[in-house]
Amino acid sequence: MYSLRRLRLLREVAARGSLAAAAAALGQDPSSVSHQLKILETEVGAALLERVGRGVRLTEEAQILVTRTEAVLRELEAAEAEIAEVRHRVGGTVRIAAFQTALHTIVPGTLARLARDHPELTVITTHIRTEDAVPALLARDFDLVLQEDYPSRPARRDDGVETEVLGDDELCLITPAEPASSESAAGGPGASGPGLAECAHHAWAMEPADTRAGHWSRAECRRAGFEPEVRTDSSDNVLLVRLVSLGLASALVPRMSLRAAASTGIDSARITMSDLPEPASRRISTAIRRGSARTPRIIALRSALAEEFARL
Repeated sequence: MYSLRRLRLLREVAARGSLAAAAAALGQDPSSVSHQLKILETEVGAALLERVGRGVRLTEEAQILVTRTEAVLRELEAAEAEIAEVRHRVGGTVRIAAFQTALHTIVPGTLARLARDHPELTVITTHIRTEDAVPALLARDFDLVLQEDYPSRPARRDDGVETEVLGDDELCLITPAEPASSESAAGGPGASGPGLAECAHHAWAMEPADTRAGHWSRAECRRAGFEPEVRTDSSDNVLLVRLVSLGLASALVPRMSLRAAASTGIDSARITMSDLPEPASRRISTAIRRGSARTPRIIALRSALAEEFARL
């Protein structure tokens, strides 16, 4: 029978694209990983890796092993969940990754709830780009990730992932407030400001074009009949809101970004929020690996996230 430890090493190489990256992810020396994979090749009786530039490519035999290894790991994860469920214990360590605005808003309250209700549970939290979240989840870097879906570019679905919707976050146009209207501005419901088409001449702050948010923002401007002049290109939503508050740009952001910015002391009275020509929202979900949904710590984490999202 093949060594599960060596099969996991092969799976890591498949996920990371190189021996060095796999070794770094596992905290091992590359030469040790290479040695273990050579032993696995001997056990299998076939070459498993082919050099391609600075990386490696899996042979057909290796692909078969990786596919089967994924199935074995899912079964083991499900077994762990069932045993933890029988023991009724919420403890151990759970690793989560989230995008920036969630870290400013949903996550802190979630951590406080978990610390209060489940003191034996250790939560490790990491900031991650939404586009990188599911690959990192499948690579087992995290146990749960927060996702965001935008109208023009929904997230890719993967058979190895289970998602659960937390809710929708309204998307809006924010512009610098006029001095006379600054007291009544700031993004509250019903705040009135210029329409999107009226902002064609504005300077813009947007997320990068290769992100879901950046793709949606540019598409929205084009639907309004203009190509935005993007002077600030950043995935830092708090920075985008700050630039608007300083009168340096306009932006298309989720409402949660305004709450995140307010938590850092940005003066929302300097911002006017306007409705979009057609109402739109981003959908926020939790994603876990298939088979782990019954794990008590995952159940507790999802419940706390849902409660905190509803409170906000």
